[in-house]
Amino acid sequence: MPKKDQLYALIRSNPFISQQDLGAHLGLSRSAVANYIATLVRERRILGRAYVLPDHRPVVCIGAANLDRKLRSIGALVLGTSNPARQSESFGGVARNIAENLARLGAPTGLITAVGPDASGRALLAHADEAGIDTRGVLLVEGAASGTYTAVLDQDGEMRVALADMAINEALTPAFFASRAPQRAGAALIVADLNLPHDAVAALLGDALAGGVPMVAVAVSEPKIERLPRDLRGLRLLILNLGELAARAGHAMDTDAAIADACGALQQDGAQDVIVTRGALGVMLTTPDGLRSLPAPKADVVDVTGAGDAFAAAVCWSLYSGEASLEVACRRGLELSTMTIGCAQTVCPQLAPGLFDSPASLLD
Repeated sequence: MPKKDQLYALIRSNPFISQQDLGAHLGLSRSAVANYIATLVRERRILGRAYVLPDHRPVVCIGAANLDRKLRSIGALVLGTSNPARQSESFGGVARNIAENLARLGAPTGLITAVGPDASGRALLAHADEAGIDTRGVLLVEGAASGTYTAVLDQDGEMRVALADMAINEALTPAFFASRAPQRAGAALIVADLNLPHDAVAALLGDALAGGVPMVAVAVSEPKIERLPRDLRGLRLLILNLGELAARAGHAMDTDAAIADACGALQQDGAQDVIVTRGALGVMLTTPDGLRSLPAPKADVVDVTGAGDAFAAAVCWSLYSGEASLEVACRRGLELSTMTIGCAQTVCPQLAPGLFDSPASLLD
């Protein structure tokens, strides 16, 4: 086999292999390796830095990764007093949850987040690696605690209150993202949650506008909607719920006309499309013909934690695969959200590549 093809085979097996290691494997000098790589770039067999292969460009998820604690009331939840409860722990964070869903659906996936040098951080990274998520872009913040999210659920599995310690994500600054520019430039899709600082979201949008890598933003809470810049040029899609839409608009969303107007305003700000999730009422999405509503399938509620992230992941998987309309993407999102609501885990264990190829899909 010619040296160039041997080198290409090594890159396919490890897209992050160094030029030094390539030279050692093949008995070539660094300059010879560099010449072969330049030839492969000209031939479009690789896409430049980090040796990104055209058929292996990942979805890069950017934002929070944390330890989730769930406290579920055994009986009716009574405020202002102690309630008997059961506790469980799992891995969470909007960006991390979306990344795990995507990886389990078979999409090449990377995660850019911040963790501390503690047991939680080590466990988060180990679990992500096991799920097939590329964690080489993760920032280790010395002296900081990894993020935590504590949710209080009622006896029916509905979340009543949640407390999040996400201070570590303030380290995800525009300067840090500049150091991860090659990884982001090699992505097929960027998915960012609004646990990021405002300036970081603005910087990612600017890069998306300039670089052509489509970006999806996922809101995480009403208070953090203020982290979404006014200028949304470069944003392929914004996913948010009704409360977050109201917080952005500054008034209640009590009619379909109000929702349509608020989505239109987001598009005027630069977003190409908007999806508004409404829990059991389903979703609304922008189309060339106006706002369209899709009902939610009936669900047996076990635990709602992670359902919104599952919805976002299925939508992003559809955008990544490139063969589905936004409506079909939303139907897939509703399917995966329903599966997640029906299980106790934050990421449904039944996820597998080919899930949406099933004839029993809810897409019909």
